[in-house]
Amino acid sequence: MHRRQILAACGAAALGWPALPALAQGYPERAIKLYQGFAPGGNADAIARAVGLEMGKALGQPVVVEAQSGAGGTIAATTVARAKPDGYTLLLATGGHAVAGALYNTLPYKSVADFEMVSTVTFFPFLVVVNASSKVQGLREVLASALAAPGTVAYGTAGVGSTHHLAGELLAKMARVSLMHVPYRGDAASLTALLGGEVPFIIAPPTAVMSNIQAGKLRAIATTGPQRWPGLPHVPTVAEQGVAGYDVRSWAGLLAPAGTPRLVVDRLNAEVLRALQAPAVRQRLEDMGGEARGSTPEEMKAMVSHEIDKWQQVVADAKIPKQ
Repeated sequence: MHRRQILAACGAAALGWPALPALAQGYPERAIKLYQGFAPGGNADAIARAVGLEMGKALGQPVVVEAQSGAGGTIAATTVARAKPDGYTLLLATGGHAVAGALYNTLPYKSVADFEMVSTVTFFPFLVVVNASSKVQGLREVLASALAAPGTVAYGTAGVGSTHHLAGELLAKMARVSLMHVPYRGDAASLTALLGGEVPFIIAPPTAVMSNIQAGKLRAIATTGPQRWPGLPHVPTVAEQGVAGYDVRSWAGLLAPAGTPRLVVDRLNAEVLRALQAPAVRQRLEDMGGEARGSTPEEMKAMVSHEIDKWQQVVADAKIPKQ
């Protein structure tokens, strides 16, 4: 047994919990609760339900999704970090989990050390979007304007410290220009601002803007991932438009409390990977603009750690106040 599991087992015994190896035998014996930290009906909720439903079929126990919204997902993360490490309390974390780890001075948990990573579930890019009436045809024009008049070209996002915001700051840093960030209270508000002409462009996830793009009200001029997004294959990436190496994608994945037995983590990992092969699950994730992609626990841990390091540097460079 790993040293952490030995220590966790000793702690469990001291608290009157069954020893963790015993908990792993016959797992699961009851319903599993999967927390997600955003509003019911949103992206995180839909991802959790699609994957959880499929996992429950193979596990023989229901995976019950519970929304615990607030503070950018940190409330739900706190609940899971403090839960018994027995595999019955999980977290559907998103890219905001890494952003919070970079942006907040103090959190009730450590973003990596207080969790066992299970597997990634999906990755999706953001879109750089303009009003359909805009004369701007590509991102190069936006960056040229920003270079000519530093700090005058504005962009809207879902709020200060959102992944969208940090994606804009990273864009400005890598393109060596100055952009003016205009925060709104969520994607819907930034979308309304763009439609109303308050800002020349916004950065938003596909689900927030696709209906208006399809209706001819908005136009995407760039995608933020390393490859073109299949949902809009004609739209070039940021990297293709002069910002080499630019890559910003949000993600979702499953986490368990630190000390969860490796046997349990491995079982959950196997069922996540199995669920991601189900056509209905893959289609649901693709409909939300995502790419179904699982991982090993070690791969997910390395990815989250890298994301935190990247965003810490962006926060420092942009002088974004720590929360």
